[in-house]
Parts: sequence; structure tokens; C-alpha cells
Amino acid sequence: MSHRVASTAFSFGLAAIALATVTPAMAQSKIKLSTVQSIGSVVTYIAQDKGYFKAEGLDVDIVMVNSAAQAVALLAQGELQVMEGGVSIGFFNALEKNMPMIMTSDRVSSPIGHKLIVRADLKGKITKVQDLKGKNVGTNAIASVTTYELGKLLRKYGMTLKDVELKQLGFPQMSPAMKNGALDATVNIPPFASAMEEAGDGFTIARVDDDVEPSPMTIASSFINTDWMKKDKEAVRRFFVAYMRATRDYCLAYHNGPNRREVMEIALKNGLERSIEDIDKTEWTGRSMNGAVNMKSVMDQQAFYIELGMVERAVSEDRMYTTEFIDYANNKLGPAPAVNPASKLAGCR
Repeated sequence: MSHRVASTAFSFGLAAIALATVTPAMAQSKIKLSTVQSIGSVVTYIAQDKGYFKAEGLDVDIVMVNSAAQAVALLAQGELQVMEGGVSIGFFNALEKNMPMIMTSDRVSSPIGHKLIVRADLKGKITKVQDLKGKNVGTNAIASVTTYELGKLLRKYGMTLKDVELKQLGFPQMSPAMKNGALDATVNIPPFASAMEEAGDGFTIARVDDDVEPSPMTIASSFINTDWMKKDKEAVRRFFVAYMRATRDYCLAYHNGPNRREVMEIALKNGLERSIEDIDKTEWTGRSMNGAVNMKSVMDQQAFYIELGMVERAVSEDRMYTTEFIDYANNKLGPAPAVNPASKLAGCR
């Protein structure tokens, strides 16, 4: 039996999912969606490559962007109907300006595998978070979630961002900066964090998954344009039936289910990693199998950015997030399938 057949039998035989098929009466809807290059993006490609979007009468154009920040304006303008990306300052500020967008489902939540890594030659000199006072610490962007994570880590140990020198660098540039002494430490993400440690460039002194509350921490989501939502709610519903079906596939593979190879091949085909081996050893990000966002985490991020003066005013939870579409999809798909019982991994359940 092929991986594709095995995956289908496992994922949907167990769940007893009755899926709608395209009928002549179902008008095809065109949707433009943006995503970023990461293992979490494979859910969208699963829905595309396995025909889940097509089965729901959807023609989805997937656009790769460097960051969600550049896609926020496109979503607000209606150039995109769906955006996948980080829960960012840009999102909070767009809502404060009453832009037509809303969060609809979890995309990345604990465990996220983000680590506070210290330069290798400082081993024995920096042994705890408090030892970073006055040191150069890297973040990929001052207005990014890694700055929030660093701020929360420092706060737990009686410090603030003012106690360190923040340096803005892209994740790929952080290892060279550690080697030449430009950085003393950095908050880094998979696969860069593990690669940094494997190369002997640094060592971990704190893990975001262990030390940042509220948990689970939601750092990325799917967002939709609310003008589109009002205009074609049926298309939004069908999109999330396909999307949540693919999310279940991802979570089964995440827990080393029989479809893992198939999902890795989809990730490789769509350029999310360089090889099957890299995908297999990369720490896959967690997410909620039913798509639920931990709004305590999101609201805490908003409060943090307000405190820093990066967001002007708070937006209410109901303006920020709706469960309408994941509720519809999960109800239509039926009970979520059981994950591999031997898996001890947190998340994706």
C-alpha cells in the first residue's frame, strides 16, 4: 500500500469523515492566500496537493511572502482573502485602525521550539538569564514575536528589555554574528536553533516553551479579510473544511503517524526544506488540531506591545478572533482522529 493510500485510510477511515464533493451546482470560488516558508505552511500545501480545496469547489492561489508584516496591507486591501502568519504588531495596529481582518484559526502554538542561545565561548561565564545584563542579544525584528519572547523571559528573571542591547538580525545571520562576537546571545527558532547548537556555535540557557506564560503560546494564525467573509461566507466555510482536514493530516504526521513520509514529501515538493532528512530531523511546530487559538496568549502579546508603546490601544477579543469557521469545519468533519498512541510529543492534539 502506498504512503498516500495508507495515510488516507488512517486519517479518514478512523475519523469516518464524510466529505462534500464538487457538484455542478457548486460554483468555484477563487481565493488568494499568502503564507511564509516554514514547516507549518505544509498544511496549506496538503490541502492543495491532496485536492481538499478542489473537493470544496475552491481555486486557491498560494503566494509565498517573506513575512506576514508585508501581507497585512494586502489582506486589508482585499488583495488577499486569507493570510497565514505571525500574531504581530502589524495585526494589532491594523485592527486598531479598523482594517477589515480577523483571526480565524491557530497555525503555530506551543511547542514552538524557540530557544535563548548563548555564544559558545561564553560557556561558564553566562550560566543563567540574569547574566545577560548589558549583553548584545539578537532578535529577528524589534517588532516581532521573538522580542515578546525575550521580554517575557527577562521579566521572569527580574529583568526587562532595557537591561540588554537588542540587535536586529535575520535568523540565518545569527550564527555568523555569534561566531564573530557581534552577538552574545539570541532568541532563535527551528531549524536555525538546532543547527547553531549542532555546529557548536552556542548553547541553550532557556526555552520559550518552558518559561513563557500564558501557555500554550499562539504565535501564528490564519487571518481572513472580513469584507470577503461578509460577501461570500459559504466560500469561507468551505475553505476551512479543507484547511482543517489538512490540519488533521499534519497532526497525524507530527506524531509520527503512517502518513509522515507523505507529508514530508509534500513539504519538500513545495520548497519548505532542502531534503527529506532535514524535514524529518527539524523540530515541527505544534498547533491545535481543532484550530483553537489560545486568546489568553494573544491578549498578553497585545498588552506587552502596548506597554512598549508599539501598539496604541487595546482591541477587544471578539474584534480580534472568531471561532465560527473552525467550529463549522470541525462539526462537518466529525471527531478528530486519534494520534499515534506511542507519541509523547506535546501539541497537535
